[in-house]
Amino acid sequence: MGGMYPGTYAAQTPDRIAAVMAGTGETITYGELEQRSTQLARVLHDKGLKPGDVVALLTENSLRALEVYWAAVRSGLYITAVNFRLKPAEVAYIVNDSGAAALIVSAAQAATAAALTEMTPAVKLNLAFGGAVPGFAGYEKAIAAADDTPFDDQPHGATMLYSSGTTGRPKGVRPALSGAQVTEPDTLVTLASVAFGFNTETVYLSPGPIYHAAPLRFCGAVQALGGTVVMMQRFDAERALTAIQHQRATHGQFVPTMFVRLLQLPPQTRDSYDVSSLRVAIHAAAPCPVEVKQKMIEWWGPILVEYYAGTEGNGMTAVDSATWLTKPGTVGRAIYGAVRICADDGAELPAGQPGGVYFAQDETPFTYHNDPDKTLASQHPEHQAWTTLGDIGYLDEDGFLFLTDRKAFTIISGGVNIYPQETENVLALHPAVYDVAVIGVPDPEMGESVAAFVQPAAGAVPGPELEQEIIAFVKSKIASFKAPRTVRFVDDLPRSEAGKLVKAELKARYSR
Repeated sequence: MGGMYPGTYAAQTPDRIAAVMAGTGETITYGELEQRSTQLARVLHDKGLKPGDVVALLTENSLRALEVYWAAVRSGLYITAVNFRLKPAEVAYIVNDSGAAALIVSAAQAATAAALTEMTPAVKLNLAFGGAVPGFAGYEKAIAAADDTPFDDQPHGATMLYSSGTTGRPKGVRPALSGAQVTEPDTLVTLASVAFGFNTETVYLSPGPIYHAAPLRFCGAVQALGGTVVMMQRFDAERALTAIQHQRATHGQFVPTMFVRLLQLPPQTRDSYDVSSLRVAIHAAAPCPVEVKQKMIEWWGPILVEYYAGTEGNGMTAVDSATWLTKPGTVGRAIYGAVRICADDGAELPAGQPGGVYFAQDETPFTYHNDPDKTLASQHPEHQAWTTLGDIGYLDEDGFLFLTDRKAFTIISGGVNIYPQETENVLALHPAVYDVAVIGVPDPEMGESVAAFVQPAAGAVPGPELEQEIIAFVKSKIASFKAPRTVRFVDDLPRSEAGKLVKAELKARYSR
């Protein structure tokens, strides 16, 4: 595995496309990526940024994000990509909490960015690309004036990303820096090569928002291995099929809601696109309903590879389609770290028994920045290097992990634990359901009862009849105590762009 950063490919094949925007056709070659990221590294260095410092990035999906990523990663810096949908005060909180010394923004985010300068006094360098932003120097001008000779010492930086904050204020996940040079592979690059087959021939469709962990890190891994990133502005089911066909994508990464949207396209629309170039369709970020995955395998072939991991980077499981079809619902076996299932008191549980899912490592893999309590809560009571993302699951006799739900979402009704995910999975492909969320709502008799919030599909008529039909449908598939007591029809559901339901927001809406 030679290479490991754009400089290698810039030297060998400078005109090779490192990334392309699917919508506009804008490209960046390895030669350009190497030159611009080196120049930006010089600009950051000249402003006094040293290894361990933080560069914050506020942008929609843009090829400039990859330049900023590589400038940070080749300088021993952390890159903190921020959700551009946040309000100025929320962005300022992340910029200040991370201790960012530089803030780089897209001119398309000018309204938010202009408000930030007064709220982020510790930032030493403000740069804006793609147009003028008050209080920010021009990115293009700054890098054009900089030397494009790489430094002799290029320590490997890392991402420091903030959890989506589905509960409370977002927390920065700060991994330890390895001390290795940027030319050496990191864990994800090695896993991407072995588990997903990334190499110089890879054409990788990235439909997710670049401020999320998987899109940012996987795009980096593709370029560390000399492939081509196809970045979408944002996900759209038919546009994704267009991009796969047009760019002859070999790989792509999706979240289950994207699969659901793809399957909701009319059959004649789906059949009109050539997806035969796809060799691996990676999916993660949220549990995928069994039926949804089966339908995707029927359509795209046995090319789905699922993994389970988190922003925390504390471990990973993976499973290919052939294995998954023998164990539907599994998220695979550990390929990084070892999985341990533990009771609340920390005791390890036998196969088949659900408990907290921990990844065991030799040393503590991360801390939550400025939050020792949250860091401690993620660690096993006896083994500090065993850490959990807050999910519940069990291992089967062969060591395959099955996730039941997140601990925070468990409904306790009449003393019985109910995992909403199971009920949501049943309803995901009901013809009358466009989107669904299941939560526990206060119940005077049972403590909590199961409530489904349904965004009806086009043409479905919400009302008491459909409510009864949905409840009966769930009871026909799983134990009746897991069926919703009530169904509420809503115009939309709060989802993050990673496709995760923001249940805290749904509960807040409901309790008002």
